[in-house]
Amino acid sequence: MNIIEELNWRGLVKQITNEEKLLNAQNENRGVYCGFDPTADSLHVGHLIPIILLERFRRVGFQPIALLGGGTGMIGDPSFKSAERVLQTNEQVDKNVLGIETQLRRLIPNVDFQNNAKWLRKLSLIDFLRDVGKNFTLGYLLAKESIATRIETGLSVTEFAYTMLQGYDFYQLYTTSNCFVQIGGSDQWGNITSGIDYIGTQIGRENSGACGLTIKLLAKKDGKKFGKSESGAVWLDSQKTSEYDFYQFWLNQDDEDCEQMLKFITFLNESEINEVIHQHNQNPSARILQKKLAEEVTKFVHGEEGYIKALKLTEAFFNGELINLNKELFEIALTSIPSLELIGQTTAIDAIVAVGAATSKREAREFINANAISFNNSIISDENELIEKTSPINKKYIVVRRGKKKYYVIKLK
Repeated sequence: MNIIEELNWRGLVKQITNEEKLLNAQNENRGVYCGFDPTADSLHVGHLIPIILLERFRRVGFQPIALLGGGTGMIGDPSFKSAERVLQTNEQVDKNVLGIETQLRRLIPNVDFQNNAKWLRKLSLIDFLRDVGKNFTLGYLLAKESIATRIETGLSVTEFAYTMLQGYDFYQLYTTSNCFVQIGGSDQWGNITSGIDYIGTQIGRENSGACGLTIKLLAKKDGKKFGKSESGAVWLDSQKTSEYDFYQFWLNQDDEDCEQMLKFITFLNESEINEVIHQHNQNPSARILQKKLAEEVTKFVHGEEGYIKALKLTEAFFNGELINLNKELFEIALTSIPSLELIGQTTAIDAIVAVGAATSKREAREFINANAISFNNSIISDENELIEKTSPINKKYIVVRRGKKKYYVIKLK
C-alpha cells in the first residue's frame, strides 16, 4: 500500500518535503519517527492522530520509532505557543517519559523507543555551538514561522535554540537507527525541515534520504479545540479519564465531525467508512456514526475489555441500574458523577440541595412531590428523612438520581 495515497484519501496530508524520498523509505523499510513532548505523565486524545499515524506507517512496512523528549522536554517546544512554558524538573520529566512510554508500548506493536536525553543531556554547550549551532544561520532561524510569530511577544534564547535541538535529534536517529522519515502535526514543519537541512550539511544533501511529512490538525466544525471536554483534557490513562468517560467523549461528537474523525483516528478503510455513513444517514437518530467512532477508538486505547466496561456503564446510567453494578464498575461510575461528603444526620431535602440535585429547598420539594428524586433507586417522599436511613452501597455511598439522567453521589462521613 502506498503510504501517500493512504494518507491522501483520509485527508491527512498537510505537507511533504519529498514524495520520492518518502516512497523510497517505505520500499526500503526505513525507520519513521514521531516525537512526544513529556509535559504530563499521560498522553491525551489530541495525541491520538500522531500515535495512529505512526501505527499506519508501521502497517505499510516502516519501523516505528517513538522519540520521547527527555532532553527537549526540559525546555518545551515554543512552536506556535503564545508564551514560554513553565520549566519542569529532571525528576518530573523522567516520570512523564516513563508514563508515556508505558502507554505507547500498549498501543503500537514493535515500536522502538528512543529518549533524546541520551544524547542531549550530555551535550556540552561548547559542543552544541560548534557541532550544531555553526550550521544554522540567524536568517534561517528567523524565517521559521514558529519563531517569527513569537518574536514580538518574546522568545528566550532557550526556546530559540529548540528547533536546532530537534534537528540534532533527527540526525542522531538518521545515523544510528536507520530513520529516514520524521512525521508530526502541521506545527512541526519548521522543526522537521531543520532536521533535514542539518542532516544535509553533515552527510551531503545529494546523499541524504531524509524527508518529512506533516498532517493537518483536527479542527471541529464549531471551532472548539479538539481533545477538550467540559471537564478538561480527555486522557488516555484510565486513572485520569475512565473508560466510560472516554467512550462518552466520542459518543457525544457532532454528526458533521464524525466523518473526518473516522478517517483521521480509526483504521476503517474507505468502503467501511462509507458504509457507516450510509447506515447513519438512513437513521440519524440511532447515532451509528458516533457509536462506531466510540467503539473503534475505545478499543484501540483501552482494548476489548475497556470497551465492554464502557458499554456496561453506559447501559447502567441509561437504565438507572448503577447500584446493581459490580464493585469495580461501580467505582468507575463514581469518577463520572458529582459527589459530596455528608454526615448521616443530614435530612433528605438538605442533601438534595447540598449535592446539587436542586438549587433550593423550594425546587427540591417540587422534585420530591413529583417523585423525581430517588436515593439508591428508592423514591424520596419524606423531605425530613435522615440520609443514614437509606441503605448505603458498600455502607458508604448513596446514589441520588433526579429524573432519568441526572446523577449525584453522597459519601457518608
